[in-house]
Amino acid sequence: MQPTQSFAKSSRAHKLDLLLAIYITCVVAAELMGAKTFPFLWLNASVAIFTLPITFIINDVVTEVEGRARALNFMRSTFVILLLLAAFNVLALSLPPSTRAAAFEPAYQEIFGKSLRITLASLAAFFVAERLDILIFSQIRAKLKNSGLWLRSNASNIISMFFDTVIFMFLAFFEPGHAAFVWSLVLPYWGLKCLFSMVETPVTYLAVRWLKNTK
Repeated sequence: MQPTQSFAKSSRAHKLDLLLAIYITCVVAAELMGAKTFPFLWLNASVAIFTLPITFIINDVVTEVEGRARALNFMRSTFVILLLLAAFNVLALSLPPSTRAAAFEPAYQEIFGKSLRITLASLAAFFVAERLDILIFSQIRAKLKNSGLWLRSNASNIISMFFDTVIFMFLAFFEPGHAAFVWSLVLPYWGLKCLFSMVETPVTYLAVRWLKNTK
């Protein structure tokens, strides 16, 4: 193998490693810190709106350049990390605190003691929505013969983020007779995610060009 070819492949591999690191960071950050909300436009938004749209963009970029199988590998690896994180969270919460840590135990339990229902809702939403995003993007790409990146990126993101929001909100907060309340949470959050996705469309183009350029 020529040195230039080896360098090109290595450069592409390094870039994919960086994208995977960013992808995992965004998902884990949303999982750990997404409970905090802040006033934004017409609602109290979760800080996760800054990280979750990035994961869908990375799905699109990797699928566009490397193909559906590589993007699914990103999703599966991150899902395993979330499962391990949830298991370790249960272990850490179940252990008794030391004398030095006892004073901080109530705060620790309050911050990390997320209910099992919310944890499962988050895992289910991630697993379904990320796979759906990759599938829709791939199918639109095949139909359009590689043209219209902006269309397949936003279409796949908007549809998959709808399912992400619906699955999480209903699994986490639904009670019989309160479907209207859950929908009142779903629609504005989904709209906000869509806004972020469309604003970040130029980033998708730049990232695709960056990943393809291995010189």
